[in-house]
Amino acid sequence: MAARRETNPLIVFLVIGIFVGAVAGYLTRPESAEIRLGPLNVEITGNQVARGNGPLTGGQMRYIAMVTAIGGVLGLALGYGVKSGKFRI
Repeated sequence: MAARRETNPLIVFLVIGIFVGAVAGYLTRPESAEIRLGPLNVEITGNQVARGNGPLTGGQMRYIAMVTAIGGVLGLALGYGVKSGKFRI
């Protein structure tokens, strides 16, 4: 019989944190419009949450990446806490 392989909580919570962070970042991205005229590139950002499925601008991509990284760090911290026995789930 094969031995039961135990999953590493660090990896599991890291993946969950990255996924949740990416989804949260995409759903809460700021509205933005980007106008390109030759070498000129103008980006206008509003205070509302973006609506619709238009193309993502550079500012929106940075925002999504930042929220994804924060989710990954939080997931990794939670996974470390579970692995060390400080948190019980």
